[in-house]
Amino acid sequence: MSPQKTRLCVAALAASALATPAMAAAGDTFIRVRGIVVAPNEKSGGILPALPTETVRVNDAVTPEVDVTQMVTDNIGFELIAATSKHSVSGASGTTGSIGKLASTWVLPPTLTAQYHFAPSAKMRPYVGAGLNYTMFYSDKASAGIIAAAGSTNVHLKDSFGWAAQAGVDIDLAPNMFLNIDVKYIDIATTARLSTANLGTQSVKVNLNPLVFGVGLGFRL
Repeated sequence: MSPQKTRLCVAALAASALATPAMAAAGDTFIRVRGIVVAPNEKSGGILPALPTETVRVNDAVTPEVDVTQMVTDNIGFELIAATSKHSVSGASGTTGSIGKLASTWVLPPTLTAQYHFAPSAKMRPYVGAGLNYTMFYSDKASAGIIAAAGSTNVHLKDSFGWAAQAGVDIDLAPNMFLNIDVKYIDIATTARLSTANLGTQSVKVNLNPLVFGVGLGFRL
């Protein structure tokens, strides 16, 4: 083979290698690193017993997220996500609305989903998933405003167990790296209890049910 033909063959092999997709296949492990927006779709009951007509709202949060996906067949994988976000709880109207921020909490919702990947050998691979999550609330803290209004206050939010659904797509950037776009719906419901010096114990039930929008990079190990 002539030197020119040899160079052409090497170039063709290199181009083929670069074009190889980071496809999903049985036994593959993927790690994704995303930036996510956690946007609660909260529905609140009244603050009982003192303020039954007043409700609360929960703010959005932006945070990093890491997930690991293990493919058990070319089409089916299991994803476990880990992320934590901080949220503020504020009064929506009336007395608590005038106070504004009532409390803050950190949320840790580990979520396991089973995914179906529609085109495992393509360069653009959409998927859907469904599963379960267990949400833990920690570092609950009363705001300065509620302490000024109601005296010394302790806050506790009850952990939650619920379901989750997701849809997303992986888009190849390099042989073992891809862009990931993902959205999840997570079923989260909690009861917040505020034990105050002046008003006694107040509680409010809140369905958070956030949408989680994520964009990031994935890597095939």
